[in-house]
Amino acid sequence: MAGLARGGERAGALMTRLLYTLLLTLLRPLLRLKLLRRGAHEPGYLQAVQERFGRYGAVPRRLHPNTIWVHAVSLGETRAAAALIQALRGRYADMRLLLTHSTATGRTEGAKILQPGDAQAWLPWDVPIAVRGFLEHFEPRIGILMETEIWPNLTRICAQRGIPLVLANARLSEKSLRRAQRLSWLARPAYQSLAAVWAQTQPDAERLQALGAKVQGVFGNVKFDATPEAAAWARGRRWRESTGRAVVMFASSRDDEELALLQLLMQRRPLDVAKQASDATNSVATEVQWLFVPRHPQRFDAVASLIEQCGFAVSRRSQWVDGPPAVQAGPAAPTIWLGDSLGEMAQYYALADLALLGGSFAPLGGQNLIEAAACACPVVMGPHTFNFADAAELAQAAGAALRVADMAQAVQVALRLAHDAQALHAAREAAQGFAAAHQGATERLSAAIAALLTS
Repeated sequence: MAGLARGGERAGALMTRLLYTLLLTLLRPLLRLKLLRRGAHEPGYLQAVQERFGRYGAVPRRLHPNTIWVHAVSLGETRAAAALIQALRGRYADMRLLLTHSTATGRTEGAKILQPGDAQAWLPWDVPIAVRGFLEHFEPRIGILMETEIWPNLTRICAQRGIPLVLANARLSEKSLRRAQRLSWLARPAYQSLAAVWAQTQPDAERLQALGAKVQGVFGNVKFDATPEAAAWARGRRWRESTGRAVVMFASSRDDEELALLQLLMQRRPLDVAKQASDATNSVATEVQWLFVPRHPQRFDAVASLIEQCGFAVSRRSQWVDGPPAVQAGPAAPTIWLGDSLGEMAQYYALADLALLGGSFAPLGGQNLIEAAACACPVVMGPHTFNFADAAELAQAAGAALRVADMAQAVQVALRLAHDAQALHAAREAAQGFAAAHQGATERLSAAIAALLTS
């Protein structure tokens, strides 16, 4: 009976995988249309489109016998991968890096990591012919997936070809676990095919093990080991000093969140702040200098228009010469700064006194707050941080983050903190201490990868 049950499970898993592959194959034309639409706003999506389908003729074949492949989906994963890649280069002098991505922002950021002899490409669409084309072209010694990116055909074919595929800096939320369990015939074989998994936290490890993953360690988060670029940090602080007033940043804001904040900023009375403005400028928006940095670059223009529609002036980072413009006094409409650039988050965090955490005021799961902490920028976060639950809880316990119920309370707390020099200083110290206390994951992870390669 047990044998029959196992046979039924294998048959069910095979049928599910075949249906999955058939669906992805049928959706290939829609993928091209999606890339064209995204490319209208982000030209990076139109780069080397053929690579998405397993054709890499423009990239040299088999870079080196010691080719280490790292897949970093988007911007955050790429920044995390940078520290790990640097550690691996220290262990392997002859290493050649193959760096793959799924988003244009990730690929743009990843180009900064490359050295002579390295290569960069798109990860292919998860159909067998494309995956095989990718692996046959590059012949990597090992594949390292950063954080969450698991594809059923990719994991299966790597296992068949004897290419160890690992999940590093791994995390899995409760929501993602429930979704994977609903598709267990597809998800479980994919996680079971991984050669090793190293989790960020113990709860992550337990959720990954529930899907059959071979969790071999809990190492913490490598993002704590990333240090802000010194020049960017210094530039941001210099801009902050020239501003002459508190700066509150809305970091990685998402659709609908900006409108919610703007509606509060339009109110004509200060919110619970012991500071009175003149009648001409008596609005919440004038209590501090507000800086919006949208999460997705294709929304920069839309957010600028939204700010203007709400009656504010906009000063865009892309139009600054050497820092933000001087604050205008008098009855003119308050100006909101818009961070419409890529790769300058450290600079923005250095410019800000504190930040509201985007994605946490709508049920989107929040954004990573580790980079803010490394820049000594405390955050005010909403109720929705399930994508980074453990980091959010640790930051809150350390005093590096404050939890609020909604956007209105976030504005109240941010304004109060911005005008309390002693409390703000303590929060900034706590943020920096929190970031420093959790470093070391990169060294543990690079050692584990080296051990796997020599086993």
